[in-house]
Formats: sequence, structure tokens, C-alpha cells
Amino acid sequence: MTLFCDTSALIKLLIEEPDSERMLRAAAAAEWIAVCRITWAEATAAMARRAREDPASAEAIEQARQGLSRLWPALVIVEVNQPLVEAAGRLADAFALRGYDSVQLAAAHQLQSNIEQSVTFACFDRRLNQAAQLLQLQALI
Repeated sequence: MTLFCDTSALIKLLIEEPDSERMLRAAAAAEWIAVCRITWAEATAAMARRAREDPASAEAIEQARQGLSRLWPALVIVEVNQPLVEAAGRLADAFALRGYDSVQLAAAHQLQSNIEQSVTFACFDRRLNQAAQLLQLQALI
């Protein structure tokens, strides 16, 4: 199985949160874990926000940052290019998605098209999961 993680799913592999155990099991079962290139920026921004909002979590956040750096080279990265962002724009319009959510969805959909096999889409947003299912992506629900 190829597991595509949006940022909310990838963070659960790095920081203990609700559903982290579920994500760890899914990651362990996956042959490949894929992300969109923008996930790095989204993940580091999310960690920085958490560190600002909860200074007591500074050590855990630093460990998560280091974990991201160690994990990143092992991930399949879907690059952002003009065709991808155009597809994301169409998906944002069709499914009423936020900008980066539509980029994540377009990346997973492109990956599934390119590898011609099922991709399991991991995210923790109801609307985004529904859109993924309409695009024939298996949602990790």
C-alpha cells in the first residue's frame, strides 16, 4: 500500500496526538509513504505555532522537528508544478476546499494516476476525505 499523508496525518507520526497510534499502524503497514512538497512548510509552521501556544511542549516540538528531518529522505515527494496547481485550483472550486488542502488532494490524485495503483489518503479533515473518495482515493477513515 502507498500511504499519502497530508500535513495533519504526518504530524500525528511525529507528535503524540489523538489518532497517532492509528497513523503509526498505517505507516507501518505501508510500502511507501508519500507527501506533497508543501507538507514541509505546513508541518514546520504547525510545530512553530504549537511551540508558541504551549511553551511547555518545546522539547517535544524540537524532537518532532528532528523527527521530520530524519523521516523526510525516506518519503516519496510529490513535487508542486504548474499542472498540479491548476488541478488543485479545479479541485478547490469543485469541492469548496482551502488552497493548500486542494494542493494536497491534487498531489495524492496525481500520485495515484502516475503509479497506477491504489493510494490510501490519510488526513483528518472530513470535507477533504469526502473529496478524496470522490476521486477514487481510499481514505484512511
